[in-house]
Amino acid sequence: MKIRVFISSVQKELADERRAVADFIRNDPLLRRFFTVFLFEELSASDRRADSVYLSEVERAAVYVGLFGNEYGKEDKKGLSPTEREFDQATTHGKVRLIFVKGADDTMRHPKMKELIAKAGDQLIRRRFTAEPDLIADLYASLVDYLEQSGRLRTRPFDAAASAGAALTDISHTKLADFLARAKAERGYPIGPKTSIIKALTHLNLLDSDRPSHAAILLFGKQPQRFLLSSEVKCMHFHGTEIRKPIPSYHIYKGTVFELVNQALDFVMSKINRTVGTRALGPQAPVEYELPREAVAEAIVNAVAHRDYASNASVQVMLFADRLEVWNPGELHPPLTLESLSQPHPSVPANPLIAESLYLTKYIEKAGSGILDMIALCKEAGLPEPLFRQSAGQFIQELPRNYPGTTPEVTGEIGIKSRLESRLESRLESRLESPLAAKILLILINGDQGKSGLASSLGHKTVSGELHKQIKRLQVMGLIAMTIPDKPNSRLQKYRLTPKGINLLETKK
Repeated sequence: MKIRVFISSVQKELADERRAVADFIRNDPLLRRFFTVFLFEELSASDRRADSVYLSEVERAAVYVGLFGNEYGKEDKKGLSPTEREFDQATTHGKVRLIFVKGADDTMRHPKMKELIAKAGDQLIRRRFTAEPDLIADLYASLVDYLEQSGRLRTRPFDAAASAGAALTDISHTKLADFLARAKAERGYPIGPKTSIIKALTHLNLLDSDRPSHAAILLFGKQPQRFLLSSEVKCMHFHGTEIRKPIPSYHIYKGTVFELVNQALDFVMSKINRTVGTRALGPQAPVEYELPREAVAEAIVNAVAHRDYASNASVQVMLFADRLEVWNPGELHPPLTLESLSQPHPSVPANPLIAESLYLTKYIEKAGSGILDMIALCKEAGLPEPLFRQSAGQFIQELPRNYPGTTPEVTGEIGIKSRLESRLESRLESRLESPLAAKILLILINGDQGKSGLASSLGHKTVSGELHKQIKRLQVMGLIAMTIPDKPNSRLQKYRLTPKGINLLETKK
């Protein structure tokens, strides 16, 4: 028999969250096996009093999920709202109570709702959320805990389970602090970068019996591949339309989920065609790529976030002359189908704890809309729609490129120059073992640039951690240098090619 979950609060204020929670439980491959959901608004009309219905449903349920917002609700003769009466009923009958409070700030909350939140806090642990994805991730972790404690589930989901051999010392405080700072800035996450590792991981549901989970290691680990070898991303560039050896450019990237996405994205963007406009509208010349950067990022994020990490296969990013293919281990989770991807559909994350952290840092936007955004971006760029397929346990996303034979070929002096620059870039990349480092050197041929200028020329919205890393690496190699070495943190700081860097370019030419 399935476990009945009662979702509280009939206020319109939290209608979207109530529906999102119900849909998630009903569609998640694990939770739907164990739970059934009661929503008051789904009842058909009857001659019973509303309050008697919802109170009797609380008695029938095994788990009470309380969603508390700013509003208190309509009060009865005793001055109690339906939400408080439900909570009291669940308490009286010894139900499992999971309380989620929307928002980190209580200034706009009704006084009686503040009192109810305080009353709940005196009796049990409650969690705060700012948006649907973190509510769903918190609820998912809580329901899985309930299944384990009740003996119904003997193994945890992969991203929530403890990573074998990992300890808290394997978590990078710097990476975690950077994440918390960005999550606070982007989504108003309630805890900041100075939060301790234990408290932060607890708040993110990334501990399993005080040990870091797989998700914690993948998101903030010092060396994630030490524990999850196949979590690396393999990037390949082929000049033709088929997989052929030798592979002209082949890189295996390691690091956290965020680092893998950034490195794979830089690899692709450094290989595809681009046009540079004029500075008529600003100090930086606009860069336009043949494939929309946001669409490429979405494909890569999808692969890294939703892959099957229990598989020995890795994510593969393969750039051909006519298309980009992104392969990830795993298949679509029901109720999703290949046909449903091009229509509005629910988000069914394979790794909800990883997906939540990507959402908090805006690597993922609205739940369930990522593929629709990818399709729209390609259409706006005048490209065919992306294609999706499943093969041999792999989910494959394909973004078509403009390819000679389907679009006019660039010829003459401009075409020759473009091909020569492409060859120079490939030679530099081979020498430096980094497509991003090669790009930096080629940009500096045209004059000194600061970090923000380099990011803009690369088509990046911000200065990424990988860009910082490659600038530092090129300095250590003696290929570039600061224009103001005595003031390394100056806002006017720029970078220039050194004689050694110029010599390397001339040699490769």
